[in-house]
Amino acid sequence: MRFPQIQIRTTDAKIDLNISKPRQYIKQPRATQSIEQPAAIIDIRTTKSVLKIDSSQARRDLGLIGPLESVANYAQKGKQMSLQGMARIAREGRQMMENAGKGQGSAIIQGIAKQNHGPHPVRFNVKFVPSIGSVKIDYTPGTTDINITRQKPKIDVQVNKPIHEYTPGNVTGTMIQRPSVQTDVIV
Repeated sequence: MRFPQIQIRTTDAKIDLNISKPRQYIKQPRATQSIEQPAAIIDIRTTKSVLKIDSSQARRDLGLIGPLESVANYAQKGKQMSLQGMARIAREGRQMMENAGKGQGSAIIQGIAKQNHGPHPVRFNVKFVPSIGSVKIDYTPGTTDINITRQKPKIDVQVNKPIHEYTPGNVTGTMIQRPSVQTDVIV
């Protein structure tokens, strides 16, 4: 005996899809910055230092003196020498007066001449010119005061929003072949 058979045939569906991809554009512009650093304020105050050098005594030791002082020195020396000369002449006159008539006559004048014109001892020694401590130095140091006032930086930042453009994708489909199912019974 033969049994009936069922034969099933199917046809798949065929679809043609057109896909357009989505497009996305993102850009982040940099932030706009303005940075300014003002210069610091510097205030410097100084007092002058003073250096005083007095070398007048050293110049005197070397024989370098001004005209007014030189004239005064020579006048003083001349006055002293004239007083010494008068004293010497008075002393010699007194000697001649006291010894006159004692029979010495010319011996008195010879003794006085010997006193005035004999070989005089010469004094010598090492002399340091100018003398030690003859240059006087006085120094007053100066001062320096520095005041700095710092300035804060000026920062201005402007954040820019991102640029975002989006085009969505699209899918369209066309049915090329429709699905079907066929059944046959074979006896």
